[in-house]
Amino acid sequence: MNEKKSIKGQLGLYLQWPLFMGALVILMNVVVGAIDTGAGLAMCGFTIVYLAAAAFLYIYRRRKLMAGLVEFSADYAWIQKNLLEELDIPYAVTDENGRLLWMNLCFKELVKGNKAKNLTIPALFPDVTKEMLKELKESVSIHTNFSGNNYRMDIKLFHLGAYDEELELLEVNQDAQELMAVYLFDETDVLRYQQEIYDQRMVAGLIYLDNYDEALESVEEVRRSLLMALIERRINKYISGLGGVVKKMEKDKYFFVIKQHYVPELREQRFPILDDVKAVNIGNEMAVTLSIGLGMGGETYGQNYEFARMAIDMALGRGGDQAVIKSSEKTEYFGGKTQQKEKTTRVKARVKAHALRELVSTKEKLLIMGHRLGDIDSVGAAIGIYRIATALDKKAHIVINEITSSVRPVIDRFSESAGYPRDMFLTTDQAVEAVDAGTMLVVVDVNRPSITEAPQLLKMVKTIVVLDHHRQGSEIIDNAVLSYVEPYASSACEMVAEVLQYIADGIKMKPQEADALYAGIVIDTNYFNNQTGVRTFEAAAFLRRNGADVTRVRKLFRDEMVNYKARAQAVSQAEVFEGAFAISECPSEGIENPTIVAAQAANELLSIRGIKGSIVLSQYNGVIYLSARSIDEVNVQVMMEKLGGGGHRSIAGAQLRDVTIGEAKEQLKAVIREMIAAGEVQ
Repeated sequence: MNEKKSIKGQLGLYLQWPLFMGALVILMNVVVGAIDTGAGLAMCGFTIVYLAAAAFLYIYRRRKLMAGLVEFSADYAWIQKNLLEELDIPYAVTDENGRLLWMNLCFKELVKGNKAKNLTIPALFPDVTKEMLKELKESVSIHTNFSGNNYRMDIKLFHLGAYDEELELLEVNQDAQELMAVYLFDETDVLRYQQEIYDQRMVAGLIYLDNYDEALESVEEVRRSLLMALIERRINKYISGLGGVVKKMEKDKYFFVIKQHYVPELREQRFPILDDVKAVNIGNEMAVTLSIGLGMGGETYGQNYEFARMAIDMALGRGGDQAVIKSSEKTEYFGGKTQQKEKTTRVKARVKAHALRELVSTKEKLLIMGHRLGDIDSVGAAIGIYRIATALDKKAHIVINEITSSVRPVIDRFSESAGYPRDMFLTTDQAVEAVDAGTMLVVVDVNRPSITEAPQLLKMVKTIVVLDHHRQGSEIIDNAVLSYVEPYASSACEMVAEVLQYIADGIKMKPQEADALYAGIVIDTNYFNNQTGVRTFEAAAFLRRNGADVTRVRKLFRDEMVNYKARAQAVSQAEVFEGAFAISECPSEGIENPTIVAAQAANELLSIRGIKGSIVLSQYNGVIYLSARSIDEVNVQVMMEKLGGGGHRSIAGAQLRDVTIGEAKEQLKAVIREMIAAGEVQ
């Protein structure tokens, strides 16, 4: 407004310039007359002629000049109005409530079929709400859909005082205090082109046959080539059906490339190739399973391949027979229904043992830790690593903060009177103070950094070793120099017992150390009933030869009466959900460690006929703990991962915070329904 006033003032000043020049000429005439009277009189005549001409121009021609300006202004306003009316961009003006007051032709054409006169923007475009318009300060951009097309809607707020002339052009009622200008930009083609570019991106993939050697050994030699030809044919046919290219890299490894366009289809179908390959049977006793890793969303093809390699490692680390899609944003898992078969060869255990020995020999001190609220498998495996360190003349400490009732009988046997140092067990604070450049960290029975006993140690120590039997998830310890993760192993204690046999010649174990490792195997296998293979019994036999006593171990785990009653109550009050899942709650009042009792109750519930999975909830220190168990018909690890937990295929758990027992049960039931609908329950 101020700018318009300034322009008008300059125009008026320009029109008055003859008057100012007349005053200047009169002054000049006076000065000349004072110098010379004759010259002054002569100049006076010219001054009179100039003033007469200036007066004529100012009075007479000014009217015509103003008329011309008015005519130009009118023509300009008409052009401006027509430009707005015929603008190719849909444009409209609304009141503060979004009611349409004026529309150009393009906007009218867009909303044809709608009686737009009394309609509002929220009524035409549901993505725009009344609350959004009320809270509008200056402008906002919204992506919306109308009549099958995608639009970017720009809404700008303006006050009426500064736009009186424009409102006259638009013939808008000026009663309102504020108006909104609405612009629509069609971005249908842009979004379609963006989607096409996205769909054309390359997805790198790897396919590994999990049990190539074992499957070939289970079929006659003359039929082995036929078995592999049938499997390779199915793989080639499947990838070709996705418009991709597959190349065999090794006897049991394939690399393939597909367009990103097919990834949603793979997600929806949940990789049927996993079941197709298992269906190949020409007399082989063992079905062939494969793992798939896909990498996508990277900035380069090389990064996609790196994602694929990480994905295949995760698939194998979780037990195989599954597909993993890894991108820069998230990791997705599919399959994993088959129980991982135990490998009879110990070559990998021997190689890992030698690598561990080389690392230990270069360090002065070892810190050993498991997961929070360590159980007997975690503590037993830590004690086994402690024996390895002392056998190699290295100082070692076990990091444990809270000694639960389930492990106290074992830890009490490692006292100074039994020949063990007072600092054998350290808290997190003490371990942090002990860290130096010559420290090595060994993590047992856990591969998720967030649930380790002391996560800060993972950042402080450079040399880290991981030994675990749980399936890997998206959260892993990624800075380990040596990682030994075997999902088919029954327990971490079994893995450590195997490593002990190859780490050095003639390692002697004390009876309490052998008992601790043996107890870890017994508890994690539920007395050799779950996840037990040939190597499990071989490890148990090795420990028996080194002094483990079955009777002593059994005495270590006799229950208190209050724990026994709590377990019995949890079993008696179990609810059978969807006809196959036993869900119960373990009482926590008066129980020192209800999570252990809940796990025991979950094991007992599996003995009921028709139960495919059991989940027992317990509350401890304000956190809801879930203990899940199964035999072979449901993957409880996948179930617990959906709740933020993890574990093993038949033994898993999760922790829920800021919820009640009832809310936790509802979340659990929703996950079970989802798994049943997706066909993840056999």
